[in-house]
Amino acid sequence: MTKQDGTQAIRRAAAILQQIAHVSDGQPPTLRSLSQAVDLPRSTTHRILKCLTEEGLVAYDEASRRYEIGMLSYELGLAVTDRVLQLAPWASAADRVAQRANVTTYLMRRSGMEAVCVHKAEGRNVIRVIPVEVGQRRYLGVGAGATALLAGLPDSGVDQIITAIAPELAAFADLSPERIREAVAEARRTGFAESQGRAYRSIYGLGMGVAAHAAEPDIAISIAAHAPEVDDARIAEWKAIIREEIAATQKALPARA
Repeated sequence: MTKQDGTQAIRRAAAILQQIAHVSDGQPPTLRSLSQAVDLPRSTTHRILKCLTEEGLVAYDEASRRYEIGMLSYELGLAVTDRVLQLAPWASAADRVAQRANVTTYLMRRSGMEAVCVHKAEGRNVIRVIPVEVGQRRYLGVGAGATALLAGLPDSGVDQIITAIAPELAAFADLSPERIREAVAEARRTGFAESQGRAYRSIYGLGMGVAAHAAEPDIAISIAAHAPEVDDARIAEWKAIIREEIAATQKALPARA
């Protein structure tokens, strides 16, 4: 195998892992859907998946014929690094938002043209809204936190991402390039991204981006609630809580060099 072949194989494996972790219809992907998503022949995709499964990076369910992230991937993610420790204060902020707002709260991190959930905190509400789990990924612009992160990028970056993800938007409740552009404009105007049934029907989302470790927003704190329970007064209360907890966390952190 040449050096180029080795690099290509690694990139393909990484792309497949990202797709397995991606959130769309809530179902783990099949060989067919993965092959289509990464634009590879089914035979090539199957060969890579077989290797990833043997190494524990991917798990295969024979009954459903679907693929999930394997235990080795989870174990590798437990390694403590400086980058992980930098997220700890923000995870605590998400916990406080969940307790004060009494709703499911997420800490999302920007990763390429996707947002990955790195922490989830649940409120005390009997009805729990969990459209995304820790470790799952969604495209920037899909959901409140991911839209807040997209809104923090320059116009050229927003355009490139929307163009790239446009073919995937049909999998969601009410998303289109135009709808995402409207949401981005609104987030830039108000400081908050809102998702009212666009990604998932009957779910209301609210998120705010934070430039924690970069010049542009690289993380976001967002909440998800059962849409019928949401009114203007609650939205105003949630915005105040999110804003307060972000400001308090920023104030407590040491100044960046």
